[in-house]
Amino acid sequence: MRKIVFSSVLLTVATVSFSQNIDKIINAKEAERIERVLASDEMRGRRTFSPEIDKAADFIAAEFKAAGLETWKGSGSYLQKFALIGTKQTSLSATLDGKPIDAKNVAVSTTQAEVKVTPASGYEVGSIAAGANFNVEYPKLVQSGKNMIIYIDPSFANIFTRVSSSLRRAAFKKENNIVLILDSKPASDFLIEAKFELTEQPLANVVGVLPGKSKKDEYVIFSGHYDHIGIGKPVNGDSIYNGANDDAAGTTGVMLLAKYYKELKNNERTIVFAAFTGEEVGMYGSTYFSKQFDPAKVVAMFNLEMIGTESKWGKNSAYITGYDKTDMGTILQKNLEGTGFTFYPDPYTEQQLFYRSDNATLARLGVPAHTISTSKMDVEPHYHKVSDHVETLDMANMAMVIKSIALSARSIVAGKDTPSRVKTEDLR
Repeated sequence: MRKIVFSSVLLTVATVSFSQNIDKIINAKEAERIERVLASDEMRGRRTFSPEIDKAADFIAAEFKAAGLETWKGSGSYLQKFALIGTKQTSLSATLDGKPIDAKNVAVSTTQAEVKVTPASGYEVGSIAAGANFNVEYPKLVQSGKNMIIYIDPSFANIFTRVSSSLRRAAFKKENNIVLILDSKPASDFLIEAKFELTEQPLANVVGVLPGKSKKDEYVIFSGHYDHIGIGKPVNGDSIYNGANDDAAGTTGVMLLAKYYKELKNNERTIVFAAFTGEEVGMYGSTYFSKQFDPAKVVAMFNLEMIGTESKWGKNSAYITGYDKTDMGTILQKNLEGTGFTFYPDPYTEQQLFYRSDNATLARLGVPAHTISTSKMDVEPHYHKVSDHVETLDMANMAMVIKSIALSARSIVAGKDTPSRVKTEDLR
């Protein structure tokens, strides 16, 4: 019944003649066609730095070309290439106020073969105290652009293990040095010495552009990440983490939205469609992508993450992370009046999903950047498992989610609505 009502509402959209054809572009069959390529065994889980992720990027680029998108800043390529410096630590020693500290409680991010840090080295000192919002404070310090020593309270020991592992792996070329220390009290005297073997690791986002008409310098972004976690320990003979829902589903949505808006031909604002790499290993792709923009010119970001299953409310529904931080959700829901589709606030706020996906970097800069998802994060049975196959997805509902995103965004894309900004002082 809801689907019948939804179709009737489509007929009332301003561009009636094309709206009748939305189902020809965004539908379950087309979604499944894309999914079966991105989540195939041949892609071997699309692990960052693997040959297979390059194959996935080429496939997405070909789809963007077929849709008729332009390349970013006329580069001539849909691949937004960049490089990380892979670091293999060969030695590390540290003393704080004359006392040695266990090397496992220190992590260094650098693009230099040798690092020696003392009070005279010019490093700024920051700290994350017990009870702080780690997901807010840590990025502020790491992304300051300065050489930093960051003391992290031992109450965050589990988080320290996770972030330090990512930090040790790689850094952007010419990035500032970061030293993490698991200790509650900054030292007045310290000596940290480390040596590394360095390798350059090429990566690429896939980016297509649909230039706006009257507001070309205002950007609306649709994004998802196309990497996953690759090959792992076999489970019942299956070792490939196909990542059909995480996040081939979101990437599929971005590709279908690109085709939809290209055919619609009525975007006053410039639309950027981005498939990010490296989300699973530290959100490197979206971090690099964000550096290409003046955040003041980004009007909205729709990040699609795991939209292939029913939400906790059933069909025709999804949730928006950080719903209360801007009025973007209110705008989207207004545009969906009468459709039977509902965007809910994120019900898993204790998991801080607003900070855990590719919207986070721009959101921290004030952009109304939100992730849209249907994943039941408390009970999702296939999350980060080898069982995340295409067959576990509800393609009809997924197509409905993508269509609803397209319709809900139309007033923003048309330049009629402008979501309120994220108040960075409220990011806690």
